[in-house]
Amino acid sequence: MKSTPTLIKVLALCLCATPPFSAQAQQPGATPVAAPVVHQNLGRYERLTVHGASLEGNLEGDSPDRKVSVYLPPGYDSSPRKRYPVLYLLHGYTDSDSRWFGLDGKHFVHVPTAVDKAWVAGAAPMIIVMPDAYTRYQGSMYSNSVTTGDWEAFVAHDLVAWVDAHYRTLAKRESRGLAGHSMGGYGTVRLGMKYPQVFSSLYAMSPCCMGANLAANPEQAAQAAAVQTDADFAKASFGLKAMLASAAAWSPNPGKPPRFFDLPMVDGQAQPEVIAAWVANSPLAMVHQYIPALRRYKAIAFDAGDRDVGIAATVRTLDQILAGYGVAHTASIYDGDHVSAIEQRLETQVMPFFTRHLQTR
Repeated sequence: MKSTPTLIKVLALCLCATPPFSAQAQQPGATPVAAPVVHQNLGRYERLTVHGASLEGNLEGDSPDRKVSVYLPPGYDSSPRKRYPVLYLLHGYTDSDSRWFGLDGKHFVHVPTAVDKAWVAGAAPMIIVMPDAYTRYQGSMYSNSVTTGDWEAFVAHDLVAWVDAHYRTLAKRESRGLAGHSMGGYGTVRLGMKYPQVFSSLYAMSPCCMGANLAANPEQAAQAAAVQTDADFAKASFGLKAMLASAAAWSPNPGKPPRFFDLPMVDGQAQPEVIAAWVANSPLAMVHQYIPALRRYKAIAFDAGDRDVGIAATVRTLDQILAGYGVAHTASIYDGDHVSAIEQRLETQVMPFFTRHLQTR
């Protein structure tokens, strides 16, 4: 079938290089539950349930009660008067906090191992927090949608307020950092632009979905339209799942059950308003409106592996845009693919970055 140059195909297909996994969407829980220790931690790991008022009533039917992994630094229990900065860490598409913290077997990154090594090397003690953003469509995009719920407000308001109320944090923006990988990198840039009053430093690792291109694929659009049930979704390819998750986040439609979103092409015809909505959620399009917000940050960094070709290209573009506006930042292209160096970079780049830039008192 000949393609037409009108269907937006956001870089959602680069959301995460690892294959989808079969974990179920988060179920509600009434009380904090500690997870089993997965290695000889220097810090103390907890997995708790946090209620998100911002997620209530989402049309996907995902629970607003979300699992959240928290890693407390050495000395947290023995120094009851000391308060700590907080790094909020966002995982990628098809991923979860449980995978990043080693509860579901071997993964490309293990947060406690990376953070412990960083602490041994002199990184500042800080609290690490990661919410589980695995949803009915395997990822929230950390966006604001009646279909998925307001994940922006959940992270920047509900979660931050809960952590400040339950842990000895330095409850000020100067002591809060935001970082993420892939979809989480996208979320870092998106939330960073919108919430400079909450966070003071940003680090986006291999951020997906930064730009959009007009590469049409009517066949894929038709396949996406045929996905009507959870069973259909389970059998879909990674690319189709990513498209559907993006639609739920960026083109919600409360009048269109059972999925409650619009696709950018229907019956081979482009849908201009839906395409515009997807473009409007592209950080490379959004960034020009948020330059004053980005100037408020003490530090901004982003990176990508050179073999992560599409994402590396958008990292270079964001670098050029911010440089053109004179926004202070650092951008790195390193030897690696989408997941090959993430644990190492969390240890050697991300933790030292926030050690330098977060206030520790």
